[in-house]
Amino acid sequence: MGEISAPLRDPMSLFDVTGKVAIITGASGAFGRGCALTLASMGVKLCLASGDEQALAELSDEIEELGGQSVTIPRRPDSTEDVDAIRDTALNAFGRIDQLVIASGYNKAGFIQDQPLDEWERIMDANVRGNWLMAKSVGKWWIDNGVVGKVLMMSSVRGRHGNYSGYTGYCTSKGAIDALTRVLATEWAKYGITVNSIAPTVFRSKLTDWMWSDDEVGQATRKRSLSRIPLGRLGEVEDLMGMALYLLAPASDFCTGQIMYVDGGYTAG
Repeated sequence: MGEISAPLRDPMSLFDVTGKVAIITGASGAFGRGCALTLASMGVKLCLASGDEQALAELSDEIEELGGQSVTIPRRPDSTEDVDAIRDTALNAFGRIDQLVIASGYNKAGFIQDQPLDEWERIMDANVRGNWLMAKSVGKWWIDNGVVGKVLMMSSVRGRHGNYSGYTGYCTSKGAIDALTRVLATEWAKYGITVNSIAPTVFRSKLTDWMWSDDEVGQATRKRSLSRIPLGRLGEVEDLMGMALYLLAPASDFCTGQIMYVDGGYTAG
């Protein structure tokens, strides 16, 4: 019989991220906060970025309660100056960066015939330009310093499927994230850097809380959404955290360029 490898003797070691350093943009949002608390609980040191300074302070307090370490910077990845400042905050605090979670984004529904161009551009800037800028800044540091890092971006089932509710901006932006995930994965594979995205269906957040309400619009929208999900319920942030941890841990070292659907079976039906 052959020798039993270390990961097969201790499978949980594949998920050991103790001592790693992560940047999380959009840290005050539901997905960003979930990642921050999950990674802090696993021993990851965090640089948290968001435009909501008060929410960052509250999240930092929660991380401290968990025994974690974090620094905050009240900036979004809107410009080269912003992303470099976020990167440098992490480096100044912890000396390195191992993981990059780009969770910042924006949406405002509007039918194409009615939506102003500047509104569509704001969606594209927040969901695509910000990801490109943040990945560029951290990725260049990784390549220049020989660091093998992991990138996790936030896509959506809407990158694959259309929507009849005025989503020409959002669906287009998430389709672009899918393409960015694949091309960065192929460009950076020679450096050992992995790039993947999580693509959920509707999950509970500040932006979707109204779908859990008992008013007529909330009930109708929830019913319509549930009709497309084989598992028969909408998502919770916790449903995404197992996949997030996998994509940021050694377990996923041979997984790159993938759009990982965590959608209750939505894309299967």
